[in-house]
Amino acid sequence: MTINYDGRTFRAVHADPSLPASSAVYRQKDDLVWAEFGGGEIRRGSLTGLCRGDGVVEFAYTMVLADGAVISGRSVNTPEFLPDGRIQLNEEWERYGSHADRGFSVIVEVP
Repeated sequence: MTINYDGRTFRAVHADPSLPASSAVYRQKDDLVWAEFGGGEIRRGSLTGLCRGDGVVEFAYTMVLADGAVISGRSVNTPEFLPDGRIQLNEEWERYGSHADRGFSVIVEVP
């Protein structure tokens, strides 16, 4: 399964859909994938990673939150195809440093 992420827009999913969410337009050249993102509590962020042949993307990321916190970490994003053809990325993430944490997020393609 080869996935080309270039030009696809993804938005974070929250339990409360009324909350503002971050979004990003992904770019891809060969196996290199990158994006800048923002929205919600994120003032600005960027990610860069590699896409495997099965569509899984491993990213390194940095971001600045609205409260001024500077965050860095990594994530592994596993694609899942939704019934309508959009891609959902199931993201396992890890943050480093004074904001160290681990978690799981869902990011869905915006049509």
